[in-house]
Formats: sequence, structure tokens, C-alpha cells
Amino acid sequence: MSIDVLNETDVEVDLEELRDCAAYVMTEMRVHPHADLCVRVVDEPAMETLHVQWMDLPGPTDVMSFPMDELRPGRDGEDPEPGILGDLVLCPSVAAKQAAEAGHSTEEELLLLTVHGILHLLGFDHAEPQERQEMFGLQRTLLLTFLASQERREPARIQPPSGE
Repeated sequence: MSIDVLNETDVEVDLEELRDCAAYVMTEMRVHPHADLCVRVVDEPAMETLHVQWMDLPGPTDVMSFPMDELRPGRDGEDPEPGILGDLVLCPSVAAKQAAEAGHSTEEELLLLTVHGILHLLGFDHAEPQERQEMFGLQRTLLLTFLASQERREPARIQPPSGE
């Protein structure tokens, strides 16, 4: 599994933890062990440019996912497809604002966004109520089990997202 994590900002971000989280999610979702993922951490102007270019929406956003080979989670009895999962772009300044509103750390918000973005890369969506329930339930389970597997100084206070 190849996971590149690039910080293109002046903000200090724990790139190793983001990489560990991405690897955990990809393993749990049975993504092919040779699949590639790139996670970029960008500032608000760069994120706004992407948001306008690809979504035709103004302003920066927290996370954007750019699937490449449209890989899907592996299923029992089937070998997962090899390929490039895609690119995930995170904006820590937007994440920091959301974290403050939700009552947890920016680091925890970035982990939540990493899980969320990877699920989008794997074809999950939350446009319809049923899709939302499935995706956000899976997101919560993956995030909490990842956090529980890590040696953390204080317990995670991640709350389920209130909506997008």
C-alpha cells in the first residue's frame, strides 16, 4: 500500500498519524494492498481554487476526494482490484474551525475528514438519507476503532457530524 501525505501549508500537521489512519481505513475496507493514495494538506486559497474548479462552489471546504480507478471495498471471497484509489485534499484551517464548533481537536477533525474522504473515494455518498446513515455509521466505526488502536494521551471526543 502506497500512501503519500504531503503538507503544502505552514501549519504543523501530524502526517504520520494521517498516513496511519488512511492505512487503517484502507485495510479495514479491504482495499488492495498495492493500491495508491495521495493525501495533500493545503491552505484555504488552494482549497478554494479546487472547490470552485471541481464543484463550482465558492470558498474553501474541509475535504475533497478525487477518485482515480473507482476502486470499491473488497468483498468476502473476492480479491480486491489493484489500482490507484485517488487523491484526498484536506484543509486544516477549515478543519480547525469545524473542530472548535464540534468541541474536539483539529487533529481529530483531520482524522475524521481522512476517513470521510477515503469512503468517498470508495464510492460512498451521503446525498440520500439511507446513504448518509450507512456512510456516517461506517465512518464513525472506522474512526473510533482507529483511535482505540492508537496510544493516545486523552480519549477522543469525536462527535458524529451534524450534517454537510
